[in-house]
Amino acid sequence: MEQYIVSARKYRPATFASVVGQSALTSTLKNAIASKRLAQAYLFCGSRGVGKTSCARIFAKTINCLNPGPDGEACNECDSCKAFNEGNSMNIIELDAASHNGIEDMKNLIEQVQVPPTRGRYRVFIIDEVHMLSTAAFNAFLKTLEEPPSYVIFILATTEKHKIIPTILSRCQIYDFNRITIADMVNHLGHVAEGEGITAEPAALNVIARQADGAMRDALSIFDQVAASCRGNITYDATIANLNVLDSSYYTRLVQAFVKGDVPAALLVFHEIRAKGFDSQFFINGLGQYLRDLMLASSPATLGLLDVPDDVRQQMAAQAAGLKPEFLYAAMGLCNDADLNYRAASSKQLLVEITLIRIAQLLSPPPSKSGQGGGPLKPIARSQAPQATPAATTQAAPATQQVQPTAPKPAAATPQPAPQPVPRTASPAAAAARRPRAAGSAIRVGGLSMQVNKAADTADKAVHRSEPVTAEALSKAWLDYSKAHSAEPAISNAMNKFIPELAPDGRWVVVVDSVVTSNLIGAEFEKLVPYLRDSLRNDDFNLNINISSNGIGPEFWSDTTLLNHMLESPDFAEFYRIFHLTMR
Repeated sequence: MEQYIVSARKYRPATFASVVGQSALTSTLKNAIASKRLAQAYLFCGSRGVGKTSCARIFAKTINCLNPGPDGEACNECDSCKAFNEGNSMNIIELDAASHNGIEDMKNLIEQVQVPPTRGRYRVFIIDEVHMLSTAAFNAFLKTLEEPPSYVIFILATTEKHKIIPTILSRCQIYDFNRITIADMVNHLGHVAEGEGITAEPAALNVIARQADGAMRDALSIFDQVAASCRGNITYDATIANLNVLDSSYYTRLVQAFVKGDVPAALLVFHEIRAKGFDSQFFINGLGQYLRDLMLASSPATLGLLDVPDDVRQQMAAQAAGLKPEFLYAAMGLCNDADLNYRAASSKQLLVEITLIRIAQLLSPPPSKSGQGGGPLKPIARSQAPQATPAATTQAAPATQQVQPTAPKPAAATPQPAPQPVPRTASPAAAAARRPRAAGSAIRVGGLSMQVNKAADTADKAVHRSEPVTAEALSKAWLDYSKAHSAEPAISNAMNKFIPELAPDGRWVVVVDSVVTSNLIGAEFEKLVPYLRDSLRNDDFNLNINISSNGIGPEFWSDTTLLNHMLESPDFAEFYRIFHLTMR
């Protein structure tokens, strides 16, 4: 019985022409051989499975071939080629630096360098994963690498070029291998399937190529796995079932729900996906990738960047044609945020569901007709008793309630009287109070400040609100908002650490410890400030962000530091002296 050989070995390239996806690089190597302009050392860099070691072996065989062909390939007929093909050539020495990375291993290699070739012109030393060599081994190798015997050529291969010391890099010709494209993989897998007598659907091979993530060796291994499961007939359905890949039709249905603003439909699709056993983070990353593909499909200039079959490419272009780029950008950002917050979230399912709800609301009505700006929730109608207004009054505000999706409704301290209509004969000041006012929120960094302008949402209010703001009420509203955003730990933790306070100049400020924290809280202002104005019933409320000059917020001061700071005030110092105060 013939022994089975895995496809990655059976179809390993034996000539430059059979190397997949590296045509420019192999042409350069063949030209160097033909012109006899060979370097003393080469460094082959690239991710796993792209052909680095295969090219090194082909190069070693070709430079030792006694009768190279006109195309620059080895003849495979001379004694040198036969010895190489049979695996007993003494002119090619391979060293795996991952397991032989010490100084003694390098000394043994240097000793072998002194032995001239017995057959052929060159002795070729291939050192794989060279970045794994120890510092001592690198240093011992330097002199030999720089001035090897005329018959020696070194080929170093690595997946992590950045770990190679500069003194090694400067002594090598560096070749960077490309990640193999999906199209090249599909073509090669089709060739392998034909050679093995296996029928394979192009869509199935495309799925395999995508799973391989640019590595031909991985693609061949996955191909063998699927072929064994399908018994010689590789179909798309069997492939996604075997590899546990989520069918793109789910994402298509989700996007359709997003366009309609149909939150229940989006959540039902997610529930269906979870019921099939798919991980929530895997799902949200897949959704982000699908949205990215739709973004590429939305423009003829980038449509060709999609590594999918032509029929799928046209289907995605048709779907993307009805989507605004702003929606795709925002939806991709929400998916990315969910991925970043996934590990820290206490409820992974809730985090993903909130993300889907937000994406479904991105195409809601504009801010003038909704609860928030920039992708708001749709307004939820509430019952409201109509108020009698004289003929000479302003038009009543619409009977809608602006809903903040992530912030709890603050408890009202005391019942407020119903606003009274303002007669047409009111004073100019009263008339001005009825008009929506542009309100701003300033973010201050050191001596610089950035104004965040947002129109106060007073169009739907009968009377401009101006209740006094107290530190207690502001602190409660601030912490309520933080608690409602517990699924976003970065924001919630920052708001719990830094509480707004009243500055001596009468401004409300929140003092933070760094620019990072300032940017984090500042990015939330578009939703946070309107929420605080509603909670405090004050449409003129503004908030500033200050960065502590000491680099840390006052809440982190020690008792001694705080006392010394207070003693800088002459009045407090006198009070401290008269009453003989001490720290406990």
